[in-house]
Amino acid sequence: MLKKMKEHPQKMKVVSLRHLLVISLALNFGLISKVLFDGGDKRAHEFYCVTEKHDAEGPKSDDSRVEKKNKYLDTTTSSLSSHSTAANHDSSAVIDLDHGDPTMYERYWQQMGDKTSIVISGWQSISYFSDVKNLCWFLESEFATAVVRLHKLVGNVVTEGHHIVVGTGSTQLFQAVLYALCPTNATEPISVVSAAPFYSSYPLMTDFLKSGLFKWGGDAHKFSKEKPYIELVTSPNNPDGSSRQPVVNRNEGILVHDLAYYWPQYTPISFAANHDIMLFTVSKSTGHAGIRIGWALVKDQDVAKRMTEFIVLNTIGVSKDSQLRAAKILNAVADSIDDNPKGTETFFQYGYNLMEMRWNQLRAAVNKSRLFSLPNFSSGTCTFTSRSFEPLPAFAWLKCEAGIEDCESFLREHKILTRGGKHFGVSSEYVRISMLDRDEKFDHFTQRLSKINS
Repeated sequence: MLKKMKEHPQKMKVVSLRHLLVISLALNFGLISKVLFDGGDKRAHEFYCVTEKHDAEGPKSDDSRVEKKNKYLDTTTSSLSSHSTAANHDSSAVIDLDHGDPTMYERYWQQMGDKTSIVISGWQSISYFSDVKNLCWFLESEFATAVVRLHKLVGNVVTEGHHIVVGTGSTQLFQAVLYALCPTNATEPISVVSAAPFYSSYPLMTDFLKSGLFKWGGDAHKFSKEKPYIELVTSPNNPDGSSRQPVVNRNEGILVHDLAYYWPQYTPISFAANHDIMLFTVSKSTGHAGIRIGWALVKDQDVAKRMTEFIVLNTIGVSKDSQLRAAKILNAVADSIDDNPKGTETFFQYGYNLMEMRWNQLRAAVNKSRLFSLPNFSSGTCTFTSRSFEPLPAFAWLKCEAGIEDCESFLREHKILTRGGKHFGVSSEYVRISMLDRDEKFDHFTQRLSKINS
């Protein structure tokens, strides 16, 4: 054999390579077959059982909760995102309504076709700078114009006398405004407060970097320090949809108004807001969360400069491509109002009709189950639509009744993922549920909720 190998080395090399190739294909085919036919659902089910067992051992931190859920969701993506009615109404499927992912707007924008399409040439967006004469020098003029136009049409905000600061979502703007409002010569961090139930990310974002400039101060109702503070006023509020006013009301306080949901598909526009600092985001106004664009309207020039300074140090500006796309989308929304042919649906009409239908559907499911309750809202007249209606919040603030103390865990047992009240500074009897997901998932959720009787 050794002699043959020496005499025909090239031939033996070819044979060996062929053999290796055949063996490799066989092994890979066997592995793929095992994955396909043994089933990933079984592994997902096993993981779910394990996580439930771990939950029983005691409470986990927010980070571990998110990490655990993400691992679980990775194994069940097909049942969460499928558009198939049969798949979505599978009793074993997990329904994740923890996050406010605004995919309910997909259908509207699909109907719009190419009206929001843009072409960006290779030579565009090369420079860091958009307008060196502008205070926020990375703000695209098309985006600024679109923001002002839409606010004027809706009448929800006074833009005159405000500087526009663009950010990578309202999350970056939140960090920027805290940085801008903090005294540089303070001997201790300034307290940041918000009335409970407050947005669950406020404490996490405030304390994430462990800054020496500011720190989370908790529920505004319980804030008693006679020192400077920043109060976050979210109206309509996330998670419970209520209209909010400042709570602390002291001379040393600075107010930041988060108006992400102050749009006519969610609540009656009763007045044009004219606060010192107002935050908005494309994700909740038009549903384009993936663009990662938000904007702040700021009266004080020095505060706007400091916010711009933070964003420059943080990300050296904001994506021009995203700003241009956001401008196109905002203008499309404005066009649906300005140039609306008779009998066609504007963007806000579409959003309102869908939210009204969903809230009616959810209330019917809650009434049928009798284990839950929802807040009631007073009607108000909307100056934009001239219609009187109750608020239709982007999140449902659901309370478990009948002695159920941990609503999040209770719904998890029924494979419904929500965010519990403890993350919002209140009782675990409450959960926040997103109303903004796709129709198929929301229908599946209300159907399952209505059947929970014990």
